[in-house]
Amino acid sequence: MGPGRDVISAKEARRIALAAQGFAAARPDGEISRRQLVKAIERLGVVQLDSVNVVSRTHYLPAFSRLGAYPRALLEDTAWGRKPAVFEYWMHEASIAPFDAQPLMRWRMEDAAQGVGVWKGVARFLREHRGFIDRALAEIDARGPLAASELELGAKGAGGWWGWSEAKRALECLFWSGELTTATRRGTFERVYGRPEKVLPRAVWSAPTPDRADAQRELVRRAARAQGIATERDLRDYFRMGPAEARARIAELVEEGELAPVTVKGWDQPAYLHQAARRPRRVEAAALLSPFDNLIWFRERTERLFGVKVRLEIYTPAHKRTHGYYVLPFLEGETITARVDLKAERKAGVLMVQAAHSEPDTGPDTAGKLAAELRLMAGWLGLSEVRVKPKGDLAGRLKGALD
Repeated sequence: MGPGRDVISAKEARRIALAAQGFAAARPDGEISRRQLVKAIERLGVVQLDSVNVVSRTHYLPAFSRLGAYPRALLEDTAWGRKPAVFEYWMHEASIAPFDAQPLMRWRMEDAAQGVGVWKGVARFLREHRGFIDRALAEIDARGPLAASELELGAKGAGGWWGWSEAKRALECLFWSGELTTATRRGTFERVYGRPEKVLPRAVWSAPTPDRADAQRELVRRAARAQGIATERDLRDYFRMGPAEARARIAELVEEGELAPVTVKGWDQPAYLHQAARRPRRVEAAALLSPFDNLIWFRERTERLFGVKVRLEIYTPAHKRTHGYYVLPFLEGETITARVDLKAERKAGVLMVQAAHSEPDTGPDTAGKLAAELRLMAGWLGLSEVRVKPKGDLAGRLKGALD
């Protein structure tokens, strides 16, 4: 247990985590402003991107879960409009984050350029295709930001690297190494690449590059603030940092008093409590969670916090899936009480519940609260109806609550 460590119950740890993620406060009334959306992103520190659009692309969903039915165009404007407030990079997978995180990621861009660790293939491609790379950069310098499909260079998609064309591989390597950044996204979610000094605000691009250790310490600090209470593995996963570096930065934050080592009953690993973490007595949330939501994206942490195993089954053969293709857990109060496999059938104007499953903490009000959240989501997506297929042990009750 460790001498002098505070002991925290598993329930209290869960409430701390929920509060840090923005679920302890009631959703705001009225129309959501750009400032409220940016504040939500700042609280999370980073939001994962994903192109799967069965319900909604995942980056729209964390704000919906926390703020309610905000205007979807607000996120598009905030991320890819004329005056964006965030940038894209490989942080927790492909992600968006507030602009002030851009200098904090430059050490990773340098690692990609130098081929450190997992980036060996990137550096090799940049080195072995330098002539091609220089022609691609010259095209962007001459024509302005371009999508890979507009770069008329190299072979088209032919196996390897997810079937990417040579142009796409070149632009992605330049993106990872920091020579290019995302200028915008088009309707098909196609990334448009531009020079950072032409795309990012001057204050961001000209900001000094922090020392590697300083940048990593700030990333761990943000991960700790966004999670409230976390193990070393939780903190490391948030921005996908290496074990040794994360461990060193955590120790420094403990020494500075920003993180306090604590013991959580039932957790098999030591934990760290952020000095500013709220400790609410209860949380009364009601939210559908993207499978890529910050609260549950690290499956080990999800199981530790909620006692449920959340697995992404998109890549599992249909006959082997337990809960469905694109499954959103339902957060009710302080627990996950249900899961629904959703599909937005846009032409029909229907949010289809392909399956609905209960969890051990499912209660008498779960079906009704879940129905209300599904109606809210349908309206937010521009769909007029919610329908439930008779699959899963909660489907009958959910259909009854919706009728």
